[in-house]
Amino acid sequence: MAATMSTVVGLASSSLSGFSSPKKPHLTSDFLRSPVTARNPLRVAQASGGRITCFERNWLRRDLNVIGFGLIGWLAPSSIPAINGKSLSGLFFESIGTELSHFPTGPALTSQFWLWLVCWHLGLFLCLTFGQIGFKGRTEDYFSK
Repeated sequence: MAATMSTVVGLASSSLSGFSSPKKPHLTSDFLRSPVTARNPLRVAQASGGRITCFERNWLRRDLNVIGFGLIGWLAPSSIPAINGKSLSGLFFESIGTELSHFPTGPALTSQFWLWLVCWHLGLFLCLTFGQIGFKGRTEDYFSK
């Protein structure tokens, strides 16, 4: 049997002729790369300067006047003695003092502290939210339209 040099054709159509080629074979396949380049469907030419945004950059438009007036606007009505001659703020702050009297131990689940905590903060956040809507709506002439 005689040893002859034969060319072996592989998957990438690179010939291996006696291992004489030191360069890497160039492997290509239709499974690895599609002929169509992938495009982002959200990137449309000249759309928002190349940036994709759902909201305005300054969507919160924070204003310290709203926080100050909202806090005062909640403290005033919550300090009216309407619950058995006591105010909601007074009951909440009193329950904080009661719970701090046995500090290493946290408040029990049956403590009145949780009720006053939720009611007081719910009222505060509602007052701040409506204050933000009203203050910003008025400064941006939203209600006059």
